[in-house]
Amino acid sequence: MRRSRRVVARTGLVLLLATSGCSSVKPWQRELLAEPIMQPDRTPMSTALADHVYFSREAASGGRSVGGGGCGCN
Repeated sequence: MRRSRRVVARTGLVLLLATSGCSSVKPWQRELLAEPIMQPDRTPMSTALADHVYFSREAASGGRSVGGGGCGCN
């Protein structure tokens, strides 16, 4: 009996912690989230240069948004 109560208590605690991080964003709050500073690709030139360095080191190209792999041969 004690063990089952502990399991139920722990399960409840885990569920409480798992759902506590969820929140909804109101329409008027989305303006702040849509600022350019929040975009992952806010500086396209910097991203292109970082990709060039990475692909030069790895001797491959692509792979940023498309799945796949291999030697990079066409």
